[in-house]
Amino acid sequence: MLDEAKLLKEILEFDTPTVTNVIGTFPGQETCLGLYNPWETDWYTDETLHCMFPEHGRRVGHVVTAVYGMPDTFNRLGFVDILKAIEATPGPVVLAIKQNFPENIKKKNGLLGGNMLTAYKQMGVCGILTDGPSRDLEEIRPLGIQCMFTGVSPSHGNFSIQAVNVPVNICGMDVCPGELVHMDENGAVKFPANKLDDIIKNARILQENEDKIQAAIRTASTPEEIAAAMKRK
Repeated sequence: MLDEAKLLKEILEFDTPTVTNVIGTFPGQETCLGLYNPWETDWYTDETLHCMFPEHGRRVGHVVTAVYGMPDTFNRLGFVDILKAIEATPGPVVLAIKQNFPENIKKKNGLLGGNMLTAYKQMGVCGILTDGPSRDLEEIRPLGIQCMFTGVSPSHGNFSIQAVNVPVNICGMDVCPGELVHMDENGAVKFPANKLDDIIKNARILQENEDKIQAAIRTASTPEEIAAAMKRK
């Protein structure tokens, strides 16, 4: 039986672009598993999502999702429901928060702050993705949670929690509860948990191949030699 905790540590040896290369970027290569169409499927984040703490490095975890929106008397969910969902999910956890606000409000909605992040850290969250801004960077930084926001804003108004553990799209990435997300300063990518071992095995092969390619490029002296080195597999 595979030791998932061990595998989750091993995949952190690779950056997120390497993980995406194995998942679906180059379907013509033997090391690519072809899990998603590289262009037509929303399986990784776009340029609107920014890593707040590059110095924290890479994170990987099982996904819990939540949707925040404007105050709504219909909704009966509360902050504790998100905490319970995190508690029920094998750690480490990456929390994906959808900000379902009107665009003019979303742009200035500093949703996540020091108190929220301290609570999420206590429950085992290692990384957070949200498709809007947040705040309290200096309070959040010492927690060690890797945070990916669209930007920062110093305040917000009243809001509600509209859903917990439903499929969401975060800055171009469709993600569902229970999937794994790998994230670093390049962005984030999702994949099925049952592909973790295969991704690591192929990433090792890919990394060895790329090390050889780059070594060959560094010893090349003409355009033709460099182009030939780039074609090595």
